[in-house]
Amino acid sequence: MHRFAAALAAVCLAAAGTTAVVAAGPATAAPACQVGYRVNQWQTGFTAEITVTNGASALTSWALTWHYAGNQSVTSGWNATVRQSGTAVTAESLPYNAALPAGGTVSFGVQGTYSGTNAEPTDFALNGVSCGDTTPPVTTTPTTPTTTTTPTTTTPPAGCADAAVCDDFEQQTGTAPAGRWTVGAANCQGAGTVTVDTAVAHSGSRSVKVASPGGYCNHAFFGASVPGSGVLYGRFWVRHTTPLPAAHVTFMALRDTADGGRDLRAGGQNQALQWNRESDDATLPAQSPAGVAQSVPLPTGTWSCFEFAIDGAAGQLRTWLGGSEVPGLVVDGVPTPDVDQQWLGRAWHPAVTDLRLGWESYGTDPDTLWFDDVAWGSARIGC
Repeated sequence: MHRFAAALAAVCLAAAGTTAVVAAGPATAAPACQVGYRVNQWQTGFTAEITVTNGASALTSWALTWHYAGNQSVTSGWNATVRQSGTAVTAESLPYNAALPAGGTVSFGVQGTYSGTNAEPTDFALNGVSCGDTTPPVTTTPTTPTTTTTPTTTTPPAGCADAAVCDDFEQQTGTAPAGRWTVGAANCQGAGTVTVDTAVAHSGSRSVKVASPGGYCNHAFFGASVPGSGVLYGRFWVRHTTPLPAAHVTFMALRDTADGGRDLRAGGQNQALQWNRESDDATLPAQSPAGVAQSVPLPTGTWSCFEFAIDGAAGQLRTWLGGSEVPGLVVDGVPTPDVDQQWLGRAWHPAVTDLRLGWESYGTDPDTLWFDDVAWGSARIGC
């Protein structure tokens, strides 16, 4: 670390003699930034939540750079534009978090792969100046102190701060989601489409649009890998155009490796939200009038916050819509009439390894949906 200092001296000559008076020089300049790097890793993958605390100079835009010591490869990021060349990584601000006042903080994240060790970087630099280092002094004419700006915190959009992974799709520049996301449909590929939409968004200016004319072979999904152990909490915002039909439909599927690789599915039936197991077609709630009454519809023409928690070890499942738990979409180990009698008909300890969002109709029901601010982690994220 370099350290710079400057001092001014003045010598006053008095009639009675000579007295040396040393004027106090400016304090050592504050560090350019401080960086917190919090890693969540598994086998050959990892995510890192990076928090930058700015130094003494307000910034209108920022770029944080660092190098990886191993073979880490960044595959995507959120709340920043992230690029990698060799071992060098650059994360640049987005329009909504570009302004960084003196003492302010901003957080963003990356997801990547590695093998062997996954050492944390140690050479962070903000706008070209090493973090923890000091900036060279600049000689200026003393001025009257100005009012100090109160430090503020730039927060990620749509409640993503506590998520291990959060994607608002603002970095998507192609016609279809890429990076961590893979677009496709199982079994057959028809007329369903998945595109990045710049006309409709929950936050920012982008979302992912899924359009299907209905029918089983016209389903379409985009998905990503999720950790296969521990409790998985998920959250996404969804907007759609057509009310849930009487027939069975799915808008989220998770591959369950503990159930022969068959899907755990969230969607609707009898015009209300439901969960479904592909392996035995068990539904949650039971599709009786009393069971359906304990679920809720998915509103159309507006953004809805859908949350879930899957505890494979305990064999439990919880679901929230708009922040409120849906009684008919809960498996807590205690049998509930008209809700979980099918679900508890056999032992169930899921191990989900991916999350796919889209539309799958087992009848002829079409829909157009938008997904945004998709997040998952080991604790509830909230809306």
